[in-house]
Amino acid sequence: MTTLREAWNRIQSFFHKQQRDADLDAELQSHLELAIEENMQQGMPPDEARRKALIRFGGIPQAKEQQREARGLPWLDILLQDLRFTFRTLRRDPTFTLIAVIILGLGIGANVVVFSVVNTVLLRPLPFRNPEQLVRLAGSGAPGGESSATYSADAMQEFQQRNRSFQEVTGYFAFSSSDNYKLIGNGQHPPVTGLMVADNFFKTLAIQPTLGRLFTPEECLKNSRPVTLLSHAFWKRQFHADPNIVGQAVTLDSKPVTVVGVLPDTFDFGAVFSPGARIDIYTPAIMDEIRHWGNTMALVGRLKPGVTVAQAQSEADLLFPKLDADVTHPDWKPEYTTRFFALKDYVSGKLRRSLIVLWAAVGMILLIVCVNLSNLLLARAAARGKEFALRSALGAGRARLIRQLLTESLVLSSAGALLGLITASAVVSWLAHQGSIALPLFNSIRVDGTALAWTVLIAILTAAIFGLVPSLRMSSNHIQESLKDGGHGTSEGRQHERLRSILVISEVALACVLLVGAGLLLHSFLRVLDIDLGFQPSRAAAIQVDYDDLDNPDLRAAIWRNVITRVKAIPGVEDAGISDNLPLSRNRSWGITAKGKEFHKGELQDTFVYIVSPGYLRSIGMHLVKGRDITWDDSHTSQKVVIINESVAKGLWPGEDPIGRTAKIGKDDVIVAGVIADVRESNVEDTGGWEMYLPTTQQGPDGAQLVVRTKLPPDVLAASVMNTLRDINPSQPATEFKPLQLLVEHALSPRRFFVMLVSIFAILGLILAALGIYGVISYSVTQKTQEIGIRMALGATQSRVQLGVVLKTLTLAIIGIAIGTTISFAASRLIATLLFGTEPTDPAAFLGMILLLGLVALLAGYIPARRASRIDPIVALRNN
Repeated sequence: MTTLREAWNRIQSFFHKQQRDADLDAELQSHLELAIEENMQQGMPPDEARRKALIRFGGIPQAKEQQREARGLPWLDILLQDLRFTFRTLRRDPTFTLIAVIILGLGIGANVVVFSVVNTVLLRPLPFRNPEQLVRLAGSGAPGGESSATYSADAMQEFQQRNRSFQEVTGYFAFSSSDNYKLIGNGQHPPVTGLMVADNFFKTLAIQPTLGRLFTPEECLKNSRPVTLLSHAFWKRQFHADPNIVGQAVTLDSKPVTVVGVLPDTFDFGAVFSPGARIDIYTPAIMDEIRHWGNTMALVGRLKPGVTVAQAQSEADLLFPKLDADVTHPDWKPEYTTRFFALKDYVSGKLRRSLIVLWAAVGMILLIVCVNLSNLLLARAAARGKEFALRSALGAGRARLIRQLLTESLVLSSAGALLGLITASAVVSWLAHQGSIALPLFNSIRVDGTALAWTVLIAILTAAIFGLVPSLRMSSNHIQESLKDGGHGTSEGRQHERLRSILVISEVALACVLLVGAGLLLHSFLRVLDIDLGFQPSRAAAIQVDYDDLDNPDLRAAIWRNVITRVKAIPGVEDAGISDNLPLSRNRSWGITAKGKEFHKGELQDTFVYIVSPGYLRSIGMHLVKGRDITWDDSHTSQKVVIINESVAKGLWPGEDPIGRTAKIGKDDVIVAGVIADVRESNVEDTGGWEMYLPTTQQGPDGAQLVVRTKLPPDVLAASVMNTLRDINPSQPATEFKPLQLLVEHALSPRRFFVMLVSIFAILGLILAALGIYGVISYSVTQKTQEIGIRMALGATQSRVQLGVVLKTLTLAIIGIAIGTTISFAASRLIATLLFGTEPTDPAAFLGMILLLGLVALLAGYIPARRASRIDPIVALRNN
């Protein structure tokens, strides 16, 4: 109790300091007067009595100070004194303060931005209840796109019934295309993107609607009443957040559909499962309708409490062979294999190495910032040498001086952190609205409480890093010697100059590592851009076409032919064609084999399949290697044909001419009519897989994408194309006429994003290194003004003075480059998996770094060298 009471009294004393000081003055005065009166009663004269009383008290000021320390919070008093002194000192040097805060703001802001990305994508849990229980069930991962990573409806239902590891197993239709519905009403037909999900999809993810309810099992049966759930964004955008929307019917593709609920704004399907995709509505997946569509369902499960992913995988490894042998399910594919991934790892695991590299790069920027500020603080040491020598002479200990200097560093770091936080918030907000960057969870990036805590942590660490070396140096026991060495007109102390040179060398070495990393990634990116995609996206654009063929192939052929003919007649259009899918977009795969040939297991691949019209291959810019294109004569009554790519030809008929050969697709015999060059179908950086193209007159397509090759910019042609489509079909939705280059940009966006940030950091590191070199050399010239003046008075030429300064600059740069190059050789191997077509020891990246750093160092040293050569010897000696 006594300790608590004393602590409380100290706190009260601190916050009522003036009143307590007044009371103390009165009390001390009263005691002094009593002592004087007592001395006078003993016969002392008044002056002697007062002198003896003061001696007895040991001095009024000392007594007051002892009482204050006993009753108050001395450490807080000292801190406030240090802060007041710091603000006065920084206010007297506004240029230094501004430069330091801006540099710190850039370094800390960049770290907060990258941490916010890393935190969102890697560290923060998925936005679901108990996300650690969620698992993605992926297929074998063999070539064949989503079809190789998905399951049939039968497979999903069978696994739901027989497994013992999961509370729930659910799925969604993996091949939904954008704008696959049209909303009819008020004379408008806006496109809508819908997704089919299993009845327990939202239950598995533990998603509760904001309004209404979720789907019921009965609504997922054949011939049930059509219902839909709205995404929160679509509800606000299209229905103006109408709270009475639940129970109302909306018209989708000419059919009334009842809205049963609105999902919460915290749920964004695209952010987690399909980066860059925007889903407007959700409809029930009718299993009896999609049962024979093949592998179409992407599966997600929620583990039972206490069950691990490894345990669930072990069960699946035992379960699948038994299910394969079940003759009651002949459609269950015997080659099914399953790999389980924690959903978080599946969503963002591929980005882990890239983000860690990005985090390391921005950490180097902060180290360079710290080195730069250490040099700036050391440069101020000479100007403040007398101040600290005087404070030391008056009794300030070394610890007290270090504390004061670290307080200054902390104030600068805090101001820089505040500026960095403001900057980072703006950048993060901008990034979150960049839908063109196909990174998972990217639209949910924000500066949250964790990022704020990170900001505080790096602000403290930064202050300690850049403030410690100058603090130890400036508070050393050799201040008087430093003053002698650093006096006006003399050369700086060798030890002081050596320390600053070491800091510059370390700065150049760090910049070197950044530049090499950025160079390697940039070279890789350029190699990716040089890839032959197998099609020519430039000068081509696509738009989704709405039509109703009543499942009649002749009517479909007539509609597509009319659309293509009318569009090709538009001025500026070179060619046009239609496909149900586009490269680098959604994909599906079927099986194909050579008739009459036997293949071993693993020799055949699932093959990307496209249902296309005549002219499509030309309009998208694919190269027909041999054979012919599809024609309108390839009708549903004629011999079925197929166009394959070179990989299929080599796989089925190695060393033979495939033209005219018979292939089997399912139960159908088809004749190979042509062979095209391989196309990068699912990923720009992956080699092309097996591909086949079937005529729309012989196979039913899944949608229609009109591809137009034009001499004009797509936005100039957009209105004419839309008017033509509306003239053919008045209910054509107002879908966007998109350049095909956007598909490529979308596929490249993750690599482009990382390369852009690392390049920005490398440029920032280069600028900071240049400033560091310039600062050291410029300060050295200033300190050696008298020495240079004497040398010039003795006959040294301007060119010789310039050469001496430049040689010193290059010496520092060369040492830093040598150290940095050695580190870069080791560090480059850590990013080898991120490189494409580029070796970690790529000479171009290293030589480019050396030349760039050398030129920048030369420029940074030339400016002070030129100033040094213009020193007037008479003025320099007179000012000594």
